[in-house]
Amino acid sequence: MIAGVCGGIAENFGWNVSTVRLVFVLSCLLPGPQVLLYLVLWIVMPKET
Repeated sequence: MIAGVCGGIAENFGWNVSTVRLVFVLSCLLPGPQVLLYLVLWIVMPKET
């Protein structure tokens, strides 16, 4: 809900927003660049107007 990245991904693929957010939060428990990827998507994804 911070930058709308999970919401944008869910909307683009037709998935449930809550599921995408839950998967992201759970993936943060695993080692990897999830937070960095989120920041990159925040910058790259187009803004809704």
